[in-house]
Amino acid sequence: MLVEKEGYFISTNKELLNREVIYNFLDKDSYWANEIPFDYIERFIKSSFCFGVYKGNPEANEPNQVGFARVVTDGVTFAYLADVFILPDHRKKGLSKWLMEQIMNDENVSIVRTFMLGTRDAHDLYRKYGFEVIDNSKNRFMAILKDNLYKNMKSK
Repeated sequence: MLVEKEGYFISTNKELLNREVIYNFLDKDSYWANEIPFDYIERFIKSSFCFGVYKGNPEANEPNQVGFARVVTDGVTFAYLADVFILPDHRKKGLSKWLMEQIMNDENVSIVRTFMLGTRDAHDLYRKYGFEVIDNSKNRFMAILKDNLYKNMKSK
């Protein structure tokens, strides 16, 4: 998939992903994956459906990556949205909404029965696309949460 809008484009081509950009944001600027080992980036890219957001021309040799999101899914019954970000210099331009529209309409995830995510601060964004808080899930959903798992695991 490749879509363009106002000098930006979104692609699902994993070859275009800039692992350094993804690592630097997650390691230094995210609350959910700070201190993640660099080699984990390649591991999760390999086993996820990824969306890169880029500034500039899609034909460029090394596009300027400004955002990212990935979906872990079987494509039918379950999907988990993870690691969604737009770099600070490119925020307030509607890119996160545009990224979510592309994710929600993508044929690889649009039909899944259960689509989940975790967020501390972006509830308003995700509600626009149908996500609801599941605290009232009638004890149906369970999880194991390992906050700070990457602390002291750095491999880079």
